[in-house]
Amino acid sequence: MRIAVFVDYWNFQLTLNERLSALKKVQDYRSKIDWKSLGQTLCASAAGVLGHTAGFSYEGSYIYTSFNPVTEDGKKYRNWVTTWLDRQPGVNVEIRERKPKALPKCPACHKEIAHCPHADCGQPIVATIEKGIDTLLATDLIRLAVSNSYDVAVLASLDADMIPAVDFVQTLGKKIVQAGFPPGGVDLATQCWGSFDVMKINTIERS
Repeated sequence: MRIAVFVDYWNFQLTLNERLSALKKVQDYRSKIDWKSLGQTLCASAAGVLGHTAGFSYEGSYIYTSFNPVTEDGKKYRNWVTTWLDRQPGVNVEIRERKPKALPKCPACHKEIAHCPHADCGQPIVATIEKGIDTLLATDLIRLAVSNSYDVAVLASLDADMIPAVDFVQTLGKKIVQAGFPPGGVDLATQCWGSFDVMKINTIERS
């Protein structure tokens, strides 16, 4: 049984941060995920769900992420992704630039609100959004299923937009197991063949 892992990086990282912040009762906890071995860890958990604790092979991880090209943190993150993460054995990364998010508009005059309206702030409102990451993940999930590159896919995401791709892949006789954070992502978990709770894995973070 060949198992491949697909990870929506920011969906996974930020959800784990949120859950661990609540668990540890600290504000803005930033988990240090062991990305070098995450794929094998999720693969083994999925094999347990399938009842195959032996006799399976890890076929690699596909990670989808984005960065802000205009900030120093964004540039450092891109450098880490391209010079370290993407070079780990069995890890394939797709990274895209985040795009400027449209400014909010006043509901009365419909003009854009370019600065914070609070008197003690007044800072420019700047935000970015991911473009195309979900599409890349869904396309690869389907493409690699059609080319028979895996038997089982582990999908580390809570995004219900993945449901159409999941439904199609499973019509090909493949199984998809969600690596989730219940009760979040329940719609996606319901459509997948099975699921498991990431919070019950003890080796997600680096020691």
